[in-house]
Amino acid sequence: MDLAAQAKTGQVIAGHTNINTTMGYAAIYPTETIEAHRVFVTCRRRALRPAEEYRTSTDTEWEDFLGHFERRKLSVGTCVRAYGTACIHEHACVRCSLLRPDPAQRGRLVEIRDNLVGRIAEAEREWLGEIEGLRVSLASADSKISQMDASSPGGPVNLGLPTRREEPWPARK
Repeated sequence: MDLAAQAKTGQVIAGHTNINTTMGYAAIYPTETIEAHRVFVTCRRRALRPAEEYRTSTDTEWEDFLGHFERRKLSVGTCVRAYGTACIHEHACVRCSLLRPDPAQRGRLVEIRDNLVGRIAEAEREWLGEIEGLRVSLASADSKISQMDASSPGGPVNLGLPTRREEPWPARK
């Protein structure tokens, strides 16, 4: 496809009424530049990287990779930490920002939160050592519940109110 045909296609996709507007984009990203980058990635970059990074994984490696994601499933959601990394929170997952709660497990998370409230009350009556840690867990559980409530399907989505700019953008040609 020649440059004019590419520009015409781009014009239709971008919704430009004037082909010159689209041609400005074509001038910024000429085909030669894109092709040069592709050659760099496929030839030079791969030559600079260790060859073992471009080999086919063994069955054991592949099973370990898939198992990583299975081991990240928790009773209240999924841990999204990176492949091959250990849990730095020692599985106190309610506190972890990497826990993505499963909306179907909201009831279980509410039970955990309510249990933490009871444990804090007990700690205040009988000992003081654990209270701060329990409060951190309680705040995290409340945050996870709020996160689930905010992202529940079917509810309203707050997109905010549009604001008027001081100087509007120039109209497209």
